[in-house]
Amino acid sequence: MNILIVNDTPIPATTYGGTERVIWWLGKELVRQGHKVTYLVGAGSNCPFARVVVYDAAMDLNQQIPDDIDVVHFQFQVQGFTKKPYLCTVHNNSGRGAMDINSVFVSANHAARNGSTTYVYNGLDTADYRRPNLNNKRNYTHFLAKAAWRVKNVQGAIDVATKSGNKLVVMGGTRFNLKMGLRFTPNLNVRFKGMVNNDQKSEVMNGSKALLFPVLWNEPFGIAITESLYFGCPVFGTPYGSLPELVPKEVGLLSNSKTVLVEGLKNVDSYSRQLCHEYAVDNFNIAKMAADYLKLYELVLNGRTLNAVAPTLLAPNQPKYLAWND
Repeated sequence: MNILIVNDTPIPATTYGGTERVIWWLGKELVRQGHKVTYLVGAGSNCPFARVVVYDAAMDLNQQIPDDIDVVHFQFQVQGFTKKPYLCTVHNNSGRGAMDINSVFVSANHAARNGSTTYVYNGLDTADYRRPNLNNKRNYTHFLAKAAWRVKNVQGAIDVATKSGNKLVVMGGTRFNLKMGLRFTPNLNVRFKGMVNNDQKSEVMNGSKALLFPVLWNEPFGIAITESLYFGCPVFGTPYGSLPELVPKEVGLLSNSKTVLVEGLKNVDSYSRQLCHEYAVDNFNIAKMAADYLKLYELVLNGRTLNAVAPTLLAPNQPKYLAWND
């Protein structure tokens, strides 16, 4: 199969780049499985295993698709595209009206909130990370998300770490959002590392007891979750969005109560690092992600639609921030 993956930003991702990393890993695995992959992506992109064509936002998409392509995999919503069979992965909480009928979501919860049952979990290419050390002494917890984005609740992670007697390493973003009223002194209990690449993340997570992930919104997926589990780190977070389906009780604790998470974290050693690692490898690998997308590619190639009706956000008037209690 000749597959075109389309996004409006450059590849590869060097630091955060959630969507960019996912499509890189997907393309790499599709090529390994014998398919031909082309990327239509932002200027400045390069890729050793696939052809790269530069995406032009000002140009009609139909005119940018090479003639030899069988199926097109967009990473954003499209209008008026007719040249080839296609699907669109929805990576975020869009909040928009009706979406394309061939939209694909990144978790069952993400799909259900938009009236759909079509989803594919993001895979994790473990070759991009250091090997986990599951037997070493671990001395702190970690937070991995855009620290300045309030829905990620870095202050909640700081509070849980501090009240449970743990230090916290914060990875993600280039700054703290001072408007959030953060209540800590960075050089005492919290170390802020800013934007990190996969090697830097590997180093931190190999020394971490757990991921603190008390998000205040319905998380669509959360690559930080699968990365952390891969390194043997159980997840302590809120029960919002995809977290209940990604984090069974064997590999973490979910609550919107700060007190419950603090008390749970005091028993972090009761979680098996080996089990966390194996769970991530078994359930969120790139071979499984590629296989699931290939099934959807076949459907659209055969003239099928991926949803009976166009997906639409079912409860658009959710509070901006979900509950976070003491």
